[in-house]
Amino acid sequence: MSTTTIDWNALYEGLVCGDVFSISRLITLVENRIEGTQELMRRLQPNPASKVLGITGPPGAGKSTLTDALIHGMVADGKRVGVLCVDPSSPFHLGALLGDRIRMSSWYNHPQVYIRSLASRGSLGGLHPQILDLMELMKCGGFDWIIIETVGVGQSEIEIAGLADLTMVVLVPESGDEIQTMKAGLMEIADLFVVNKSDRPDAERFINNLKAMLAPVFQHKPQTPIFKTIASSQEGINEVYDYLKGVQMDNKNDRSKWLIAEKAFQLIREKRMQGITVQALYDIICEKGIQRVYELLDLQEFREN
Repeated sequence: MSTTTIDWNALYEGLVCGDVFSISRLITLVENRIEGTQELMRRLQPNPASKVLGITGPPGAGKSTLTDALIHGMVADGKRVGVLCVDPSSPFHLGALLGDRIRMSSWYNHPQVYIRSLASRGSLGGLHPQILDLMELMKCGGFDWIIIETVGVGQSEIEIAGLADLTMVVLVPESGDEIQTMKAGLMEIADLFVVNKSDRPDAERFINNLKAMLAPVFQHKPQTPIFKTIASSQEGINEVYDYLKGVQMDNKNDRSKWLIAEKAFQLIREKRMQGITVQALYDIICEKGIQRVYELLDLQEFREN
C-alpha cells in the first residue's frame, strides 16, 4: 500500500468528526502497520468520557448475541456505540470467518452504531495484536460506548482486563466443570458475570455453585454481581445495562497505567522481532528440522533480507 496517496490530515479530521469511512480506513492502516501510523497515534487525543466494555467468556456462551442485545439498549438510550469483534485466525493463513457479522448484521447501516470485525492474527490473549492502538482510535471517534468482544479462548483471555473500563464474563448453565479450569485467570477479571441462556435446565443451581466458588475470592470486598439473561429474547438486558451505566470507574487510573505498560511492551516486542516471520521459521524447519530452531541463539538467520 502506497503511503504517498494517504491524506493523514483528512483522515484525522474525519476521525474526530466520527466519520465512518475515516474510522474504517484508519483501522485498516493501523492493523497493517502502514508507515505513518505511529505519527498519527501521537496526535490522538482520546475522549476520556468514552466507556470501554470488554465482553469475554468461553465459546458458545452467546457473547455476540448478548452484544447485539446491549446495542439495542444503548441505541435506545441515545448513545453512539462502536464495536470491535475479534474472531480467531487460522494458524496457516491468519484469516478468520468473522461470524459476528451474522449475529449483528442489523446494525451495520445504523447511524449510531459502528461495528468492525477483526482477526486475532495469532495473538494468544483473545485479542488483536494492535488492539491498544485500535482502541485509542475508537476513543477519538465520538463513541459513548466501545465494546470489545474477544474470541472466547478461555483462561489466556485475561488481557481484556487491562483494556476495558468494565469486563463482563459471559457463562452458560452448561459451563459446569469449565469454570473450575477458568477460575485461576478468567474468573477473577470480571466486573460482572452474566449467565446467558438462563432458561435452560439447572440455571439456578449453576448460579448458586458459581457464587459458592467465588465466595473465597470476595471475603474482603463486595462480591461481583451475577445477572441472568436470555439475550436472544432481550430478557434481563435492561438490568445489565442499568448496572453498566451506574458503575463508577474508580480503578480507571490504575488501568490506564496498565495500558501504558502493555503498549510499551508491544512496541519493544515489535522492535525486537522486526523482520522475523513465520515464513522464515517454516523455511528453516523444512530445510534443517525443528531441532535447528531450538539450537539457534542468534535470530539473525530468521530475519528477512
